Amino acid sequence: MLQRIVSTCILVYALLGLGAAAAFAAEAGPIELNRASVAELDGLKGIGPALSRRILAAREQAPFQDWSDFLARVPGVGPRSAARLSAEGLTVNGQPFEAPPGKPARDKHRAAAEVPPAR
Repeated sequence: MLQRIVSTCILVYALLGLGAAAAFAAEAGPIELNRASVAELDGLKGIGPALSRRILAAREQAPFQDWSDFLARVPGVGPRSAARLSAEGLTVNGQPFEAPPGKPARDKHRAAAEVPPAR
């Protein structure tokens, strides 16, 4: 019985420690794309195992120079996903993503409100 109680306490403390470590990692600051590990990339919302493999494969060829280099070399990543990843803390050479000037991002809710009703 005592063994079960001790085992349960150890498990609870271990889980609390993992939660604290995850919270600390989230507040630790930006994640540099050219130095990020697989675990750091997979920890970002929007990056799964397949995308992290593509990122690492492209990075093995040469470090990313900037966001446009990243977008050009990693299939499946466009400006919208780059903006989301940057908001999650990803940087390229210390720089957050800045959308190129031009057409603003479309707001689905606003666009739906502007469409006149059908007659």
